[in-house]
Amino acid sequence: MEGYNKILVVEDESLAAKAIQTVFSKKGYNIKIASTGEEALNLFLKEQFDLVLLDYKLPGINGEEVFDEITKINPLVPVIFMTAYGDIEKAVRLLKKGAFYYISKPIEIEQLSHLIEQAIEKYRIEEENRVLKEKLEEKVKIENYVFNSKKMEKILNLTLRVADSETNVLITGESGSGKEVLADIIHNYSKRKDKPFVKVNIASLPSTLVEAELFGVEKGAYTGADKRRKGRFEEANGGTIFLDEIGELPMDIQVKLLRVIQEKVITRLGSNEPIPVDIRIITATNKNLEEEVKKGNFREDLLYRLNVINIEIPPLRERKEDIPFLIDLFIRKFSKRENKEVKGISKKALDLLLKYDYPGNIRELENIVERAVVLTRTTFIQPEDLPLYLNKSIRSYKDLNSLPLPERLKEIEKEIILSALKENNNIQTKAAKALGISESTLRYRMEVLGLNKEKK
Repeated sequence: MEGYNKILVVEDESLAAKAIQTVFSKKGYNIKIASTGEEALNLFLKEQFDLVLLDYKLPGINGEEVFDEITKINPLVPVIFMTAYGDIEKAVRLLKKGAFYYISKPIEIEQLSHLIEQAIEKYRIEEENRVLKEKLEEKVKIENYVFNSKKMEKILNLTLRVADSETNVLITGESGSGKEVLADIIHNYSKRKDKPFVKVNIASLPSTLVEAELFGVEKGAYTGADKRRKGRFEEANGGTIFLDEIGELPMDIQVKLLRVIQEKVITRLGSNEPIPVDIRIITATNKNLEEEVKKGNFREDLLYRLNVINIEIPPLRERKEDIPFLIDLFIRKFSKRENKEVKGISKKALDLLLKYDYPGNIRELENIVERAVVLTRTTFIQPEDLPLYLNKSIRSYKDLNSLPLPERLKEIEKEIILSALKENNNIQTKAAKALGISESTLRYRMEVLGLNKEKK
């Protein structure tokens, strides 16, 4: 049982809690007691537990609310509910939400002991890297698309259903959430899979060069245009073009893109001759384009044309079940590159990574694992191989919940950015790389969060 014996007992009746603690301490378990839901969540954030024994009726936050929060923090930890006879129907509902099991009061110690052993054994097995790899191989057949959550399973199903069509697809989600990977899947499973697949990041192009880059240039179109050059649309002819960060497309170019969609033709810069193109268009953005339309930054008619099918990717903090599988993928990727024998991640390090909220999403997780693989001196990644801000970002439950969700995320994001800047001597290029985002995105987030003012 060593290493898998720490249990959090959440029970407001002190005599009952002490009785459980006395019995199971003698059996070799390390028991911590919380008498309220808030106290339990504070402990769960700060410490690592292998099982939670949770009373349904609690003062303040009830057992179901505690369970929901625990699942958000670390969905792998099994939870056993303690219920009164009249609460069994509720307990059954909680089983459907993912609770391990329930036990009715008055509690029979032998029955509870058997349930605890079962739950901890299940937890141990699920965390072993060998089993994670087996599950990964069974669950996912598409390279680089790793998941274990129902949310991502639904998204993959939708992606594969639309892949074989010719319709335009708009992929939305936060930066680093995996939009480009979905675009890859759509093309690779489409009728155009053997044709060109051209990717363009709009935000990376200077506004003065967007038209030339997308539509091409005729010789003499401007000073320095000494020869005819094809644009990205011509390169993608017959295949697929992926326009990432479409929300950054200048308004005058939006008109030209609308014409491509409607008339299937493009015109090179410096020419009036229309060139027919046969292209499927996939776009992606981390912006709310409907809001951009209201602000006058994006054409409504273009949005309708692009958003025939919308695939919205949830942020990593809302699908933490995927984190162990992604970690496994990245460890294999970077250990091979570094020629190091890194077999997996320690339980304590995994617990830290599961409690973190990832403003940079999968890209940030990948960067963290890459750093850990490079730094570790053991065959399993340890907590000391992880960035310091992972520990600092875990606040008390009360502190986190004293703010609305958007404000909570902003405060955490501020800490992460400031920590990255400090670790990289305030060099934004290096800090952006450490965070797994572009320098322009870092500058934008600093502006939004008011960090530029704080640094002055």
